[in-house]
Amino acid sequence: MPPADAARRNPTTTLAVLSLGVLACALSQTMVAPAMPEIQDALGISTSAVAWTLTAYLVAASVMTALIGRLGDMFGKKRVLVMTLIAFGVGSAICAVAPSIGVLVFGRVVQGAAGGLFPLAFGIVRDEFPREKVASGIGLISSILGVGAGLGLIIGGLLVDNASWHWIFWLALALTVVAVVATELIVPESPVRAPGRVDWTGAGLLSIGLAAPLIGVSQGGAWGWGDPRTLGLIAVGLVVLVLFGRFELRQKEPLVNIRTFALRPVLLTNIATVFVGFAMFAGFVLMPQLAQLPKSTGFGLGTSATVAGLLLLPTTLMMLVGAPLSGRFSTRNGSKGPLIAGSLVTSAALLLYAVMHDSVPLLLLWGALQGLGIGAAFAALPNLIIESVPQHQTGEATAVNTLLRNVGASIGSQVAGTVLASHVLASTGETSDSGFTLAFALASAMSLLAALIALGIPRARRAVATQQANAPATAEPAREQTALAGAGMEG
Repeated sequence: MPPADAARRNPTTTLAVLSLGVLACALSQTMVAPAMPEIQDALGISTSAVAWTLTAYLVAASVMTALIGRLGDMFGKKRVLVMTLIAFGVGSAICAVAPSIGVLVFGRVVQGAAGGLFPLAFGIVRDEFPREKVASGIGLISSILGVGAGLGLIIGGLLVDNASWHWIFWLALALTVVAVVATELIVPESPVRAPGRVDWTGAGLLSIGLAAPLIGVSQGGAWGWGDPRTLGLIAVGLVVLVLFGRFELRQKEPLVNIRTFALRPVLLTNIATVFVGFAMFAGFVLMPQLAQLPKSTGFGLGTSATVAGLLLLPTTLMMLVGAPLSGRFSTRNGSKGPLIAGSLVTSAALLLYAVMHDSVPLLLLWGALQGLGIGAAFAALPNLIIESVPQHQTGEATAVNTLLRNVGASIGSQVAGTVLASHVLASTGETSDSGFTLAFALASAMSLLAALIALGIPRARRAVATQQANAPATAEPAREQTALAGAGMEG
């Protein structure tokens, strides 16, 4: 039996392969962060210049996510997934041997193609898995974004302390090579297609509309939030996004179906996604910085960068607990409940961080609670989208949701950094305790807001495919078109 046919019979194998590729992408989002000081020294560049290693990846990933999701719907999700992984591997190799910041940033832009891995993986799971395994499979893949982000900080710190920054990219390349081979051999090609043409004009408008404000937000801390460059880029991006929406409404084959995203369940889920992303990355930024502050501050723990990263382990591990629990609940009852519960748990954890953060056991405990909540919420978000859109729009719909999660993460990390920078002790130059309290409380409020928004999401009545129950055991479950859940929404 060919490996792909065997994988179709055993979706756990497919899920493992998809998770490996997604993990390589997720790690690369944050692995470079601990290495930035070493990269700056090695290449002889400024702090603002080295920051582009993060900004370039974020912008490229956000721009490519929607386009790659649409290409997967059109030409086959497995085929586009393999090409995307190859592009990510090429970008990793460029970064690993980069002799200058220009080459390094170029490599990070090429790596950014991996932003499309998430919607492609979601689409394959929806198309190929038995109905009862879809929610848990998508939940696990979704949680890997958070798990990879946390592990990236840990692994990046360990590699910098014990090897060099080049090994961050060699590791990404190694994981990608394995993922490409395994995907080609094992993952089945989805039969679901949405034939059409690529809306290149819309893709160009979307690229400008996303890149401009993301660059403005990412550089806001360095330029200043009132700087004309920051405000100008954000304003230009918002104007272009409005033009993009108007343009897409007039297209017969749009890159993004605006009317679908105006549906109440999709719209509210996407708004909640921004706030969940904000809360998660704000927490990831704040906790390591708090741990590394000297004990002389009265609340800092005086740990090394490596130890500070390791303190994130309970968070990342508990995400792997929260996601399957959320998926199992979603299979029976829908994904609205897990999103509300996960957002509330995350909000509570961040609030506890705000009021009690002066010991390692407390940080570990609050981190575990945060991971449980984020895992549940992240697993619920793409499932809510999938419950609300037709099967042939899975790629583009989950792509936009992933994109908005990245936008929220970018804003959250920058706002957290800005709050800390504005609360500095005059005597030592260190961030004050009140700065961390305010930043954690703000992140907690964002997660609470996500829960409140989720309350307004209509509950979907899932269509039951009677022919699936009567189909032979060897039938491929995803050959059926899933009914549009939006046609059967409960208030």
